[in-house]
Amino acid sequence: MIHEQGLPFSRGSRLTKETISPKLFRHLARFIQDNYGIKMPDSKKVMLEARLRRRMRQIGYDSIGDYLDYVFSPDGRRNELVHMIDHVTTNKTGFFREPVHFPFLCDQIIPRITGSRNFSGSSILKVWSAACSTGEEPYTLAMVINEFAEQKGALRFSILASDLSTRVLKIASQGVYTEEQIQDIPLRLREKYLLRSKDRGLRLVQMGEMLRGAVTFRRINLMDDDFGIQEKMHIIFCRNVLIYFEKQKQQRLVHKFADQLEPQGFLFIGHSESLAGLEVPFVSMAQTVYQKK
Repeated sequence: MIHEQGLPFSRGSRLTKETISPKLFRHLARFIQDNYGIKMPDSKKVMLEARLRRRMRQIGYDSIGDYLDYVFSPDGRRNELVHMIDHVTTNKTGFFREPVHFPFLCDQIIPRITGSRNFSGSSILKVWSAACSTGEEPYTLAMVINEFAEQKGALRFSILASDLSTRVLKIASQGVYTEEQIQDIPLRLREKYLLRSKDRGLRLVQMGEMLRGAVTFRRINLMDDDFGIQEKMHIIFCRNVLIYFEKQKQQRLVHKFADQLEPQGFLFIGHSESLAGLEVPFVSMAQTVYQKK
């Protein structure tokens, strides 16, 4: 295993300038999986090398060996490891992705929460968008929950959006997207919530002040023992993340989500995912929607 103290090889003995040796790849893949939960099978070796080289070019390294020596040095652990992980992670998202979840959220889940005895007029609906990538999911949630609040009566809500990657969190917090990226947002909501650039030639839009004010962005590693979140959540969206983890880590993560939820809180996962076969304290409400026991 690669430990934070350094790589398990001496400089110059483990790889050529262009490629990672199979042995080093296995060590690096194990480090990434153990510390960040991301599966890195042999089939991803070429992808990993390409992403490392992209980061190396940015900071002036031409040898993967020298770069990894720096990453796992004391200075590199403080200043570079997070950037290496930024480039290793896969970030795929979109506005209103897997759209069936959003009407179910508003028609079934939010009324259950707000109608419970423990939810009063002064309560705040708390939602966590885990692994939010560049922010499309939490901004989508802000739109649909605000629409629900306007139609059904006053509802205070807050959205925590987190990701492992500081690079995508910076993009998300700015809330600026191309016109192509917002095509899945209904036109009525675009006109209501989005701001167009004064320079129309840029073809850029920004999430409006209401949306940006509703979402708080924070870096969180889902593999950490403690998420560092003080408040309990009513709803957690963690979609298309479990597929990157091995079963043992899936089960551990889902248990931690249960601990982070209010009693009888709700968990949304991706349409290609399931909790079937995991020993976890959730019952199925609908396909890929679960309630804490």
